[in-house]
Amino acid sequence: MTLFGSPASPSARRLRAGAFLCVGALSLIGLSGCAADAAPSASGSATSSAPGGSSSSASEAASATATPTPTPTPAGTAVALACTDLLTLDDVYAFNPNFGTDPSYKPTSSSAKTAASFQGLTCGLLNQSSGDKIEFTLTQPNTVLMTQQQDKAVASSKIVPTYGTPPAVQGFFSANAGIGEAQVFTDKYWLTFSSSDFAEPGDAEALVSAALGHLK
Repeated sequence: MTLFGSPASPSARRLRAGAFLCVGALSLIGLSGCAADAAPSASGSATSSAPGGSSSSASEAASATATPTPTPTPAGTAVALACTDLLTLDDVYAFNPNFGTDPSYKPTSSSAKTAASFQGLTCGLLNQSSGDKIEFTLTQPNTVLMTQQQDKAVASSKIVPTYGTPPAVQGFFSANAGIGEAQVFTDKYWLTFSSSDFAEPGDAEALVSAALGHLK
């Protein structure tokens, strides 16, 4: 009986101590393993958010460098008519039998030069008796050019309602340095007549009416 109550032998005590050390070591390893698992999770979370931020930044940069919309510029379309289509020989004869085609015609007025630069039709008539000339043009402008020329006409000319019925036809007349100029705007064309023979709007009315009749 005394054997059971006696203290444990040194050998037994060393075995128990070794067991406790093993348990403690295993506990530390388990805790260390949990901490190690937590670190990659945090790192993984940070890494996964990076591509999203990078994509957003790239999208914003692409938006900021998008190609701007081009500003509209004045332009004209080539007119598919000849001078004798716009004013026939009969039209000219009815206006004044002394007028005929000017064989040496070149654009001289500001309107004629503008028309020529935008693929417009420019024409000249010559009075065989007096040498007086009539210059007439037809341009098919885009919206920008049409607006520019209309604004100029409003600013420098007087409205002439007898050239046509607004808004389908808008007529203007001006006289500068002895040259009278009639201008007419339709929804598609810009038409001009200039001559030293035009002292007032009515002097060009017959030619304006004849030309408009060929544009319908």
